[in-house]
Formats: sequence, structure tokens, C-alpha cells
Amino acid sequence: MTKAELISSVAEQAGLKKVEAEKAVAAFIASVTTALKSGDKLSLVGFGTFSTAKRAARKGQNPQTGKTEWDRNKRGGKTGKHSGDKIVKLAFGNMIEGQ
Repeated sequence: MTKAELISSVAEQAGLKKVEAEKAVAAFIASVTTALKSGDKLSLVGFGTFSTAKRAARKGQNPQTGKTEWDRNKRGGKTGKHSGDKIVKLAFGNMIEGQ
């Protein structure tokens, strides 16, 4: 799903104009970005938890170029307990129910 598709989906599901939905999506992304940059953890119950962590820099080698690079930051997240199941059901629901 692209950002434009997300905006259209939010507009349709929330009964908003696309301009309003675009502002809402932009505000959400800005809020998440600000929170993660400041070191906060984002937890959306039922969907997932996202955070950044500082760790000591370590050397790594780019396998394509052979160049030695430094890896400084760690970004990560984990899905909520049932969000993976929800996504699979939404994506493949008709196929699963037909089995």
C-alpha cells in the first residue's frame, strides 16, 4: 500500500475528504517520527511496538562493494500478538475460508 492508497483508504473508512485524510496521515507520521527520534517507544495495542535503540558502533562490510562501513543505530519493532493473524486474514480471507 502506498501513502496515496493509505490516504484514500482513511478517507473512505472515516468518511473524510481526501484533503482531511491527508492531513491526518501526515500528522500521524510526523508524531510517530518525532516520538521515535526522541527515543520514545511507540506501542499500538493489537498492532505492534516500535522503538529505536542506541548501541555501540560496529564495523560491517557491504557485500556488494566490499567497503567497510559503520553501523550505528538499531531500529526495530515487533508485531502485536494477533496483528499478523489479522493481516493474513484480511489479505487471504476468502482463500482461507474456502478451504
